[in-house]
Amino acid sequence: MKSFEEEITTSPTSSHGSGAAEERIVESASDCGESGEVEEGIVELVSDSGELRPDLGYLLEASDDELGIPPLAASPARKELVTGEAEYTDDVPMPPNGLHAALILSKKPHACILAIDDSVAKSSPGFAGIFFAKHVPGINMVGPVVVDEELFASVVVTCVGQVIGVVVADTHENAKLAARKVQIQYKELPAVLSIEEAIAANSFHPETERFLRKGDVDHCFSSKQCDKVIEGEVQVGGQEHFYLEPNSTLVWTVDGGNEVHMISSTQAPKKHQQYVARVLGLPMSKVVCKIKRVGGGFGGKETRSAFLAAVAATPSYLLNRPVKLTLDRDIDMMITGQRHSFLGKYKVGFMKDGKIRALDLEIFNNGGNSLDLSLAVLERAMFHSDNVYEIPNVRVKGKVCFTNLPSNTAFRGFGGPQGMLIAENWIQRISMELKISPEVIREVNFQRDGSVLHYGQKIENCTLERLWNQLKTSSDFLTVQQAAKLFNTDNRWKKRGVAIIPTKFGISFTAKFMNQAGALVHVYTDGTVLVTHGGVEMGQGLHTKVAQVAASSFDIPLSSVFISETSTDKVPNASPTAASASSDIYGAAVLDACEQIKARMEPISSKHNFVSFAELVSACYMERIDLSAHGFYKTPDIGFDWGAGKGNPFRYFTYGAALAEVEIDTLTGDFHTRQADVILDLGLPLNPAIDVGQIEGAFIQGLGWVALEELKWGDAAHKWLPAGCLYTCGPGSYKIPSMDDVPLKFSISLLKDAPNPKAIHSSKAVGEPPFFLASAVFFAIKDAIIAAREDAGLSGWFPLDNPATPERIRMACVDEFTKPFINSDFHPKLSV
Repeated sequence: MKSFEEEITTSPTSSHGSGAAEERIVESASDCGESGEVEEGIVELVSDSGELRPDLGYLLEASDDELGIPPLAASPARKELVTGEAEYTDDVPMPPNGLHAALILSKKPHACILAIDDSVAKSSPGFAGIFFAKHVPGINMVGPVVVDEELFASVVVTCVGQVIGVVVADTHENAKLAARKVQIQYKELPAVLSIEEAIAANSFHPETERFLRKGDVDHCFSSKQCDKVIEGEVQVGGQEHFYLEPNSTLVWTVDGGNEVHMISSTQAPKKHQQYVARVLGLPMSKVVCKIKRVGGGFGGKETRSAFLAAVAATPSYLLNRPVKLTLDRDIDMMITGQRHSFLGKYKVGFMKDGKIRALDLEIFNNGGNSLDLSLAVLERAMFHSDNVYEIPNVRVKGKVCFTNLPSNTAFRGFGGPQGMLIAENWIQRISMELKISPEVIREVNFQRDGSVLHYGQKIENCTLERLWNQLKTSSDFLTVQQAAKLFNTDNRWKKRGVAIIPTKFGISFTAKFMNQAGALVHVYTDGTVLVTHGGVEMGQGLHTKVAQVAASSFDIPLSSVFISETSTDKVPNASPTAASASSDIYGAAVLDACEQIKARMEPISSKHNFVSFAELVSACYMERIDLSAHGFYKTPDIGFDWGAGKGNPFRYFTYGAALAEVEIDTLTGDFHTRQADVILDLGLPLNPAIDVGQIEGAFIQGLGWVALEELKWGDAAHKWLPAGCLYTCGPGSYKIPSMDDVPLKFSISLLKDAPNPKAIHSSKAVGEPPFFLASAVFFAIKDAIIAAREDAGLSGWFPLDNPATPERIRMACVDEFTKPFINSDFHPKLSV
């Protein structure tokens, strides 16, 4: 397999004994967005003298001429990535005796398995074996938190797409052909297919009820401390991960079957190691999972990829032959879970000036047929249910619904966006009730330094107001808003809307034990450094940032640092690459290892004036100094007690805000985003070019969630589909964002002079925080719909759930064409 070397381009470094500046990450500011915006965001990386900061060692801007940095030459390594030459799991060549696997899947949402006839499958071309629950060598139960899921369904199936067995054959196509020939007889049972059905049937996962409280909500409502009280519901749609690389794993045995090795497309190699060891009845020390790179994960490959590795490991172990399992896109979408849909029921009390006094919120998420990470997703949604608003009295209750759908799972934001979207819905409703601009409602309720959140954590180093005011100025918000109003006055069938939305995203795994990281650093006598850490590179630039940490610590060029594959036999017990925390914790672990080595080298380096790092290393080697170190980091000062409902679940918060302007066609529901301006506080970024790319990607993915991507399941709202079946299981029926959906004007900026003392090199996490900011597009659409409804004489509140698809936009724009069919408060059906 090729190395990650092609993904790590070099950058200018300090020339203090380490050589001249190397290649840069991007050619110019145009790679990061508008030059003025990016320059404003990263100018703090340059010292007053104009020198690059030696601890970070790069500046990605058009000011290269001023700094004397030569133009970037084309990198052969980067060329391999963009030309498709970089290898992923499915690209790994199959050994001569390798087999391909295909899954035997349930076709019923809830049923007893009466009989399985596999006789025809066994005579299929290339057939090599078929395996069911009875063949599992170890334990047939798996689960990342609660072990509640059968690897192979044995007696009862609880969703369409549940794995019943696996077929292996000489080719991928022959394996699929044989799997289709397996005949299964069922006795159907009643199925629960939505959150509303789960609530009605009291169908919840055990021990998943959670409470958070602050103040006295009941007294606030009953003592008439509020001028107005509103109640309502918000449905929040799900979302498919749609990573470009589908789930794939290759498993083989070593030493006559005594060991099991695998290469998997996963964000959590440890989970694969655990699942496979459990299913095969082996100790974890005999199972190795490694991964070079992942072609996108977004949370979808944190846990739901692990059971697939265990499925493939079963025939590989029993036959003592390599087995590869790569899912087709439709199967991947159908069985591996999506972002959780939510239902929020709120009651909010507030004053005439817009100040919020009390929030009583009940939220439910659709966990599916196993718990997976649904409880943690619910908990984060509860933590973020205030978004950025000061609320004296809060009560939040949450439950995870058990439904007969495939288990839902982690997705970028991990419940946070769902909780914040519910909050912004009632914020806008307050605005409409009081006839006050929603921006004013938001501003008068902002949290500030010293605010105590509804789970007991105190706000520190809050930059929200600063970046909010900066965004309003840089985007010329008032002018854009006024121009939209003027346009709406002059146009009946096209309307424009404007919205500006803030966010606050907590950084840390909410399970305290997961906030730990390990790394292994080797320094070789030629002055090069090999770094291995527990994080997974999946296109987010983690390896680049970690390599920069090592290079800056040793004061060497980035080209001298190589990051090998992630492997469980190099760094054990690694937490998943998730929660936006990987650069923080793995960067800190690598820095710890580097500092240990430097401390050992110091007695030698202090005695001589070495001309290069390689010369220093060689001298240390001759003195028998250990040039290898294991680094470790655990996030300090965090922890939460759900019994008490108090604690500090997060190390710090990443703040941001976004403005969006849209234009809708009220007759068709079509829309386009005319403008999007985004600003984030990322402290002093480790790599602003990567961070800007992450912001752009998160925003567009979030735009898909709020306005384009709709999952349609066979449920009470979609009876024309088979019960429990996913209709939108491919790009032909499921619309992800395309180039046409990118805002016509798209500006990204980073807040200046805002160092974060609680993360490595004063940086902040970037992966998930920008995602929710795309809801500015959603609320801009709603603002445009409000203008359309005003032309029809309607000014009251109306429901609009995400995704705001063209159908929903059209029917919300009530006019003479829709009135014969719907009422003004029409609430379209959504699969939740």
